[in-house]
Amino acid sequence: METDLIIKEIDAIHKKADVAFENKNISDYIVQFDESITYKNADATTFDKKELINETEKYFRKTKGISTTYYRIKSAVENDIFIEKIARKSIIYIKGLLFTKKQTIQTEEIFHWKKLNAQWKVVEVEITLEEKY
Repeated sequence: METDLIIKEIDAIHKKADVAFENKNISDYIVQFDESITYKNADATTFDKKELINETEKYFRKTKGISTTYYRIKSAVENDIFIEKIARKSIIYIKGLLFTKKQTIQTEEIFHWKKLNAQWKVVEVEITLEEKY
C-alpha cells in the first residue's frame, strides 16, 4: 500500500516535470532534482546539478518544440530510496536555418528518489538506453 502512495506522489512530480520540460521552463523542470544529483547519460557523461542546468538550458535553446511521454517498467523501495525504471519517448523539433527537423528519442531511465524535507527529490538518474531517429 505504501508503494502505491509513493508512486502516486512520484507520478504527480513527473507530470509537473514533463509540462515544464515541454514548456522549456528550466526553473520548474529542475526543481525535481536534489542539489546532490548525479545524472549519467547513455554515453557515460555525468553531470552534477549545475552542469545539468547548463546542458538543459542549451538543449532548450536549440529546440522549437518538445513533447514527451513515459511509462514505468518497474519500481521498488530499498532503504528509503524509491527506484524506478521508466521508458520515455520524446519528440523534439530542432531549430534550423530554414526548416525545423523532427527527431524522436526513446530512452530507458533509472531514477532514484529520496524523500527530503517531506518532498521527493531525484538524487540519481542513469540513462541506460538511448535511441534517436
